[in-house]
Amino acid sequence: MFRVLLVPFLVILILAKTTSTSNIAAVLFVIGAATDGLDGYLARRYSASTRTGQWLDPLADKMLVAAPVITLTALGRFPAWAAIVIVVREVGIALLRVVLGLRGVALPASRAAKVKTSLQLVAITLYILPLGHDASTAKLTVLVVAVALTVVTGVDYLIQTGMLRRPGRPAAKGLP
Repeated sequence: MFRVLLVPFLVILILAKTTSTSNIAAVLFVIGAATDGLDGYLARRYSASTRTGQWLDPLADKMLVAAPVITLTALGRFPAWAAIVIVVREVGIALLRVVLGLRGVALPASRAAKVKTSLQLVAITLYILPLGHDASTAKLTVLVVAVALTVVTGVDYLIQTGMLRRPGRPAAKGLP
């Protein structure tokens, strides 16, 4: 819930467009991202998984990523092509998880998807921060790698679930 409640404050701080609010937004974004890791660790450590947590955690993650990306794009501070790829993939996989969840099928995050998320978070943080023009190449490099992994892991999930198949291959058991 913390990450969901954090999103409006994050958007407001980004929209304020000052150095200090951008720095505060970056700190809040990193804290929100860190709580995701902490939440996952505590759930595994104490076997405290709930049905609500199983859908709310990924939703909170998607909101934490999509809100600043959309806001920064609207301000002209984030490449629109990257925003489209990231948001479409995140929404698509979230919907896929909902459909599969209704069928009693879980779609756990792959190792590559966890790396993708980390790179997305680093890239978004770099774009939130009021960095000078000297950082443009570094920001874009991290973003390109994150977007590439975003596409690769999205396609991988579609293949795993049978939504995207090689000709002649049946879907995995219990999947469409």
